[in-house]
Amino acid sequence: MAKQTKAQKARTGVTQDLLPFSDAIKLAKENAKAKFDESLEIAVNLGVDPRHADQQVRGVVNLPSGTGRDVRVAVFAKDAKAAEAVAAGAEHVGAEDLYEKIAGGFMEFDRVIASPDMMALVGRLGKVLGPRGLMPNPKVGTVTPNVAQAVKDAKGGAVEFRVEKAGIVHAGVGKVSFTQEALEANVKAIVDALVRAKPSGAKGTYVKRISLSSTMGPGFKVDPASLGA
Repeated sequence: MAKQTKAQKARTGVTQDLLPFSDAIKLAKENAKAKFDESLEIAVNLGVDPRHADQQVRGVVNLPSGTGRDVRVAVFAKDAKAAEAVAAGAEHVGAEDLYEKIAGGFMEFDRVIASPDMMALVGRLGKVLGPRGLMPNPKVGTVTPNVAQAVKDAKGGAVEFRVEKAGIVHAGVGKVSFTQEALEANVKAIVDALVRAKPSGAKGTYVKRISLSSTMGPGFKVDPASLGA
């Protein structure tokens, strides 16, 4: 029999049972033992095959309790819209100058927003931004004429989600230092958003499995029914 590590012995409530989501959050908080403020992370296994265009799941949700993260935003905009982005708190704002910086390897940002007239320029960065999931997209509100609002949303708790090849969506839904109630609201918000984003091509059970964990902690299985999924 494999010998348990000290960290494994210190874990509480580890179980293979399906739990109400509120119980899973509580246990994830209790098992967050790192010396930093860990994130609460959700993994949702969906009954979709992302290889088919009609089974893509992608969107954005505003978490009611925020993310607890300092999101750095880069905005492609000119003139008045550039000024609006700066006023809204964007760290990096520009057009051709910002393009040259990113093409040269600058990547000190977490979200990229662009006004529609900038997309011809931004599109040339597809090989750089695309693999990192940073390419602006109108479907998730990162290509918009209202760049100021998009910046505020990004900094205020907007989380973009996208199904991976295995049919799983991963996302951070706050910090374990948040209150139980705040985390419950965030988890409910993202699961509700995934349910609303159910593609027409999805057949059978849509939300198959849900698990919650802290960044360094064990995962806890959630009963989808406890979230109305």
